[in-house]
Formats: sequence, C-alpha cells, structure tokens
Amino acid sequence: MADSQRVTNAGTGRGVKTLIVAALVVAVGAVLYAKKQTREPSARNDSAGVTSATQETGPGTNSATTGATATARLPRLVDVGAGKCIPCIMMAPILDELKTEYAGIMDVQFVDVWENPGAGEEYGVELIPTQIFYDASGKERFRHQGFFGKEDILAKWKELDVSLASAEKPPSFSRWDPAKPDDRPKDSVCYLCDGGIDPKTRTVMKTPAGNVAFCSPHCYLITYASLTDEKKSHQNVAVTDWSSGNPVPATSAVYVYGMDTNGRPTTKAFADEASAINEQQKSGGNVLAWAPFEEKEMATRCAFCDRPVYPEDASIVRIQGIQTWGCCVMCALGVAARTGKDIEVTAKDASTGEPLRVKTYEGHVAELTPPAMVAWAGAKKDAEGKSVSTGCFKQAFFATEANLKQWVELHPTATGSLVSIEQALAANMRLTPPQISKACNIGECAPS
Repeated sequence: MADSQRVTNAGTGRGVKTLIVAALVVAVGAVLYAKKQTREPSARNDSAGVTSATQETGPGTNSATTGATATARLPRLVDVGAGKCIPCIMMAPILDELKTEYAGIMDVQFVDVWENPGAGEEYGVELIPTQIFYDASGKERFRHQGFFGKEDILAKWKELDVSLASAEKPPSFSRWDPAKPDDRPKDSVCYLCDGGIDPKTRTVMKTPAGNVAFCSPHCYLITYASLTDEKKSHQNVAVTDWSSGNPVPATSAVYVYGMDTNGRPTTKAFADEASAINEQQKSGGNVLAWAPFEEKEMATRCAFCDRPVYPEDASIVRIQGIQTWGCCVMCALGVAARTGKDIEVTAKDASTGEPLRVKTYEGHVAELTPPAMVAWAGAKKDAEGKSVSTGCFKQAFFATEANLKQWVELHPTATGSLVSIEQALAANMRLTPPQISKACNIGECAPS
C-alpha cells in the first residue's frame, strides 16, 4: 500500500527494555495460565495462547467493558492504525458505520499506534492500517494491510463462515415488474432517454429494421456516437422544421442553438437560413450549420463511455484535481475503473436535487455525503431471467432509501433494484479492459 505507514520502535534501548518486560510478563502469565487452566479449560484462546480474560483486557480493549465483552463473546474486528495516515482516515467512517450497524453483533475497535506505540508490537503489526479479524472464541482468522472497504470486510466475515446474520438488513428494495405498463405509442417515446417526443424537435433515423425516433438531435447524436458500424452516416437522419413541422435532412438543416434558464442547450432546426435568422431575432441564440452544430454537441464527453453529454445533465467527476463528467451516476463511478485512479463524484439526488458526493480510495468507497445515500440500478429481466441494464437514463443516486422509494412511486414504469454505492462501484471495478472499451456501445444491438 503506497500510503500505508510502517510501524517502528522509538529507539533500540526502549525496544530492548520492552522485550525484557514482555518476557517477564509472559513468564508470570504462563504460571497463572497453568493454574487457571485447571479451573477454566474452556477459556483457552487457541490462536494467541492467552485466556479469554486476557483477550478481553488485552491490546485494543477497555477494561471497563470487560464484563460485557466476555458475556457477549462477539466476533471482533480490530483496526490498528493512526489518526493522521491517509488510509487510516479513510477507514474511520467505515469503522463508525460498522460499530453502529453491528452493535451487539460484532465488536469493532480502533487502536492508534501513534498514541499507543506499544500496540503495534503487541498486535504484530508492521504497516498501518491493519485489520485483524477474530472469531467469537478469540481466534485470529485473518488480517489485511491497508485500506479495506466496508463491503470487503463483510464479505471476508462471510468467507470465514462467521455469521453476522442477526444484523443483516432485509433484502434490498426492488421492482422487476412495472407498476403499470407503458402504453405510450412507440413512435412518441425517445429511443434513447425514454422521454416523450415534442413534435417540433422530433428526430428520426432510418434503419433496416424501421424508423427510430428521438426527442431531439442531441439524443440522436448520443446514439450515433455509440454505434460501432464503420460505415455509419448522418445521411439517413431527418430533423423537424421548427416552423412547418416537415422533416428536413439533418445535414442540410440550419440550427438555432440557444440556452434555457438552467443553462442547458436548446435546439431548433429549420429548412433554410432565413427562417433560422428570423427565429434568432425573436428568441436569441446562434445560427449554426450542421458541421459546427455537430462539433458543439460532441465537444463534451463522458469520461467512462465517451458518449456526448451536456454538463448540466451529468455528474461531475474529479480525478487528481482534474474535472470531467459521467453521463450517468454509474458511468461516473466507472471512471475509477477506466482510469485506475481515486475519484470524487458529485451528483444530485434524483428525487430532491440535493447534492451528493462519493469519494473512492483504491477502488472502494471511502466517503459518502450523506452517509445514507444509495443507488437505483435501473434494470430488467431478460428472457433467461438475467438482470440487464435499462440504460444510463435509468440509473440514479438518492440521499436516502426513502427518497429512492418515493422516486420509484412517481415512475411506475421503472424497474430495477436498490444497491449500495459500494456495490455499484464494485460492479464497475470488476469490468475487464475490453468490457470497459465497449461500454455503452450499441454495436450489434442497433436501434430497431
């Protein structure tokens, strides 16, 4: 771990004294242990060779809680670290969450080796942070050096066959069948974003399987950027003349490129320049031919899937001080997988609009603001019953589970499931480089 800290003794002299004292303690302890063993054979710690009482009052424990700990006999997680090392600081909110969520189920302790230098030696720790897993009998089962994510900690307990079932949350909220069918005519629904189509901005792409409709040239261009066909062209696309409502070839149309009150671009297409200029004089904006219009639309890209995006619609992603964007919240998290770097994502609650923040560290969630935030993984079941994504426009973050459920109620056709932010990030981190390179490409799944 690049940021992990090595634990050393303050000086050779102190180290020698520590060993002498430790040897005496071990000798005396051995005698006491032998006597006690005849009375309490069940108290033996098979891993450390100490009594359970010694375990309860040993490194990283508080004698004031000895009675309660001895009674509970809980699995114990000890994080040996320090208050100022970077990965240790990243571990702090994770430990706090585990303490709260698994109170009475798992004993979570933090030991600061800078405040208690001898603890590093007592626990046999060379690098901080180090997480040590003890089962309910006090036996050490596993240790890990460096930052360790919450989901990884829980997965390790499960792998060790140490049950935390009594503290586990009920199954995540999900809905795989729409609350009501989407009975909108197919040609009135945008192929990409699933929104309704305004007749004045309707854009149509002809394909061998039939016409595909979009709510705007912008959604068409996102789809175009995703196509893998080397022969793809704009020649089979028509936009709608804002004045007459008639279809016009996209490449010969003239566009009035403006901005709404939220700063989001607006597009009006016209069959001729005179009509475009007339509209510009009434509503403002810039008059553009197809080439500069396309260049403008394609200028800002998602840092994960490389599709065109309006910053006003996107999540902000910061990588080592450099700002970029994710076209959806899942793509924003995917930037960590694509770059291999720690990132900070700023998104909006899809229900309330309040700002949300996710910080990652070594491929794991290190900080959530607010801590209760969750994600909605928009998905549906295919013919084989497997879960498949319903696209970027169906993914969202929420400050709380309650906000998510409220949003689902307001979107009766939405299907998918609630997932933790860590689970959403992990799904991206598992992608291979070839999978990432094909992310969001339509390819053979051409519009139909």
